[in-house]
Amino acid sequence: MFTHMLVLGMALMGVNSAFAQAPAAGAAKPIKMVVLGDSLSAGLGLSASAAFPARLKQSLKIKGIDVDMVNAGVSGDTSSGGRDRLDWSVPEGTDAVILELGANDALRGTDPKVTRAALTDILARLKARKVAVLLCGMLAPPNYGSDYSARFNAIYPDLAKSFGVPLYPFFLEGVAADARLNQADGLHPTAEGVDVIVKNILPTVEAFVGAISGQRS
Repeated sequence: MFTHMLVLGMALMGVNSAFAQAPAAGAAKPIKMVVLGDSLSAGLGLSASAAFPARLKQSLKIKGIDVDMVNAGVSGDTSSGGRDRLDWSVPEGTDAVILELGANDALRGTDPKVTRAALTDILARLKARKVAVLLCGMLAPPNYGSDYSARFNAIYPDLAKSFGVPLYPFFLEGVAADARLNQADGLHPTAEGVDVIVKNILPTVEAFVGAISGQRS
């Protein structure tokens, strides 16, 4: 009897040990996120580790949020350019996109109808693929006049509402026009400027990721 109990106990210990060594069933996989943008997210003038996607990934990790982050920022890109490269910039299996496009459209005075159409197409195609999107807004510079600014600035809240996606109203919040946080061109953030952007947008991204995780469970 004793021998039988001993063997049974050892067997149970082996089972428990196997469970302890095995990964938790259904362990959450990191969210695969792409930052689709222009030079502001690409990190023009900065090291790869100082660019927005890398700094955001690090800040999320500190919060205990593991994200597979891809920097799909292309310097000089417009919203139309982002639309044209969408399929290869956002590969199959992507869970989420932070969409940061439009700054170059505004700088060039592109007709807001063109920008709106391109962003609409991007959002529609990602929605069809069931990819979650966080839309980052941009504001037009004042040199094209108040009418242009009103038409351009309205694009982002309008699209966020019509597609039901979260909006971060102004990507450069807290950094735009601050010489201490921008490179010599006055347009692109320094590493310190990127950290300000990340700090400001982080609560919005946390909520965005939380919503995606909630849908997975």
